[in-house]
Amino acid sequence: MDKPHKLPTHPRNWLLLAGLGLLYLLVSGCATQPKATLTVPVDPSAEARATVVRTAQRMLGAPYRVGGSNPRGFDCSGLTSFSYGNAGIAIPRTATEQFSAAHPSSQHHLQPGDLVFFNTDGRKISHVGIYVGAGQFVHAPGAGKRVSLDSLNDTYWRRRIRGSGHYFRM
Repeated sequence: MDKPHKLPTHPRNWLLLAGLGLLYLLVSGCATQPKATLTVPVDPSAEARATVVRTAQRMLGAPYRVGGSNPRGFDCSGLTSFSYGNAGIAIPRTATEQFSAAHPSSQHHLQPGDLVFFNTDGRKISHVGIYVGAGQFVHAPGAGKRVSLDSLNDTYWRRRIRGSGHYFRM
């Protein structure tokens, strides 16, 4: 016949049992489920938009140059293609081509990085800039001028805007 099992009576034995019990609780996590972690999906177009805007803003003060598409000099569509290119997005070269190929966006709900298109010389689309927020856009205005920041609320630009669009993934 088996002898009945006795509980330890020596204090060291109690400490050993208590330590083993504590270790069990730690390892088992007190039998609770792990907390769920919240992950927020990253919108890749948000980073691309930010890159387009940062690039355009860094070009403020660069000289205007007909056909220019680098920091030594820009025309309007050269600035937009350079800024989008810096975000890894290839877009057409001229303002008219950019307007035709862009995903249309609402002029009343512009987002930073959207392109804004204008008629400044009688052609349907003859100028383009990059909306940067708060009613402002960056553009290469013309000969003898530098890349600058202007307001869409300025009477000159408000009368000439013809549309807006973008090349970000939707």
